Amino acid sequence: MTNDSIGIKPGKILLVLLPFWTPQIPPMGISCIKSFLNRCGYSVKGVDANVELDIREGYDLYQQQLKEYIPEDKQGNFGSLINDVWQNHMMAHIHNDDENKAHYLEMVKELVYKVFFTPITDHQVLELSRLLTITYTRLETWFLALLEKENPAVLGVSAFIGTLPASLFVCRLAKKHDPRIITVMGGGVFYDQLGIGTPNLDFFLEKTGDYLDKVIIGEGEILFLKFLQGKLPAHQRVYTLKDIDHEVVDLSRVEIPDVSDFRLEYYPCVGAYASRSCPFQCNFCSDPVMWGTYRKKSPRQVAAEFTRLYETYRYQLFIMTDLLMNPLIEELAPELIKSGCSFYFDCPMRVWDKAGDIENTMLWRRAGYYRVEMGCESGSPRVLQLMNKRITVEQTRAAISGLALAGIKTTTYWVIGYPGETEADFRMTLDLVEELKDDIYEAMNNAFWYYPGGQVHSSVWREKSFPLFSEKTRNMILLQQWLLDMEPGREERYRRVNRFVRHIEKLGIPDIITLQDLYRADERWKKLHKNAVPPLVEFKKEGIYIDENKYIDQIETVHTQLRHDDDWGF
Repeated sequence: MTNDSIGIKPGKILLVLLPFWTPQIPPMGISCIKSFLNRCGYSVKGVDANVELDIREGYDLYQQQLKEYIPEDKQGNFGSLINDVWQNHMMAHIHNDDENKAHYLEMVKELVYKVFFTPITDHQVLELSRLLTITYTRLETWFLALLEKENPAVLGVSAFIGTLPASLFVCRLAKKHDPRIITVMGGGVFYDQLGIGTPNLDFFLEKTGDYLDKVIIGEGEILFLKFLQGKLPAHQRVYTLKDIDHEVVDLSRVEIPDVSDFRLEYYPCVGAYASRSCPFQCNFCSDPVMWGTYRKKSPRQVAAEFTRLYETYRYQLFIMTDLLMNPLIEELAPELIKSGCSFYFDCPMRVWDKAGDIENTMLWRRAGYYRVEMGCESGSPRVLQLMNKRITVEQTRAAISGLALAGIKTTTYWVIGYPGETEADFRMTLDLVEELKDDIYEAMNNAFWYYPGGQVHSSVWREKSFPLFSEKTRNMILLQQWLLDMEPGREERYRRVNRFVRHIEKLGIPDIITLQDLYRADERWKKLHKNAVPPLVEFKKEGIYIDENKYIDQIETVHTQLRHDDDWGF
């Protein structure tokens, strides 16, 4: 296959992120691929449909409507749980025809019940479906106008859980509009629900054969380039890193993400990254499977990229898409301070002894560390051991408090209902959150999900798995979900999610969904911590340059250095 054989011309590659994805930053995957392909002589257009407000309205109305049908004590972390119902209903809606009509109503009621464990009526299903019809109609109008304007030879779609139905919908529209358009799909959904070697992926490929030409699984830049160059087998439909001998991008040679196509006024931040993959192998995680070998940029390169991003787009605050900051922060912080510029960055960090040392966290704060996202997962030592997390509760406690004392926002993540979690284990999580309530900026939680492929521990659990939905339902939603014949069961997991949410509400830890929630959370943090980072709203004021990180006071505090035996330190 050559470029000529598939008709690729300059300016004819269209990369799109479909709804529904919260637009905190311009789409990072698309921005990186665009930057990479531009250097290779291709002209690429990037588009984010999530900032199209009339399309977005459909999702918001659906969420509001469904919330009215669910008792408050069963809503849990509604902003996250709704996406499970939304995706499946969206998928069923585009596969609903005369043959499936009788099953459709009962199936949608089942989809809602399996998440919120409360029944809804036929009338309520029809009202939700009416909102989906409006959403798809608006999406179709917008996308056909985009095709007319761009006239692409290749359509690339980045798909995730929540965006997959709309992604398939536009691929089908593109083929109907012009059968010569080559449709290509990649993204995070191919590392969990559509993992390699899973029944879901095989079924998905069978059902989408008429309108989805190629699937790229793995780091996308080199794979996409070699496809465009005709250097991958034309007869294959799925390309993975195996097809290029696991060649990965040399991060020392990449350009900054190209977000020039996007409407930047809709994003509070822009994205950056200093590394890819993760050196750890937590049993429930798919990230090491997705990214392959762990790689990182030099601190000098990262500081230079921050400078270029600021000079190009005038953003001081960056959301970093790294999986963790631990291997980088000790060298990066002095480099950022030495640059003399004030940049702020939001990035995950693994629970770590060094985060419990106030001298370290104050240094990181002066370097611009703005918000940390920390996978605490559980307050039970036994569950942490089952997860292969290789952290202790004592480390979690010290890390959260050390970061909070420096004023860095602490967003914590908790996995509820991990296989083998008992009621006593769960209560230990509640107790730990309560103990640390003033040092936790935000407490995010999700019920444990099992995927037949993609997770480090998938093969170990597989023999205990069984499908959630009937074959008839699966034919309409395409993606089967799987349960494990292990305690706690699905209903108990979601019951615990509800209890967790009620617990953090009682403690005053905010549940951040809307901008107003965010403003209130920032005000709370400012009152709790002398060294609190500036509120997010400050970064959106035109003509304001924030450099308060250079003048942060050193706090004198009693600090106990944790000591323990381990073999995973950096």
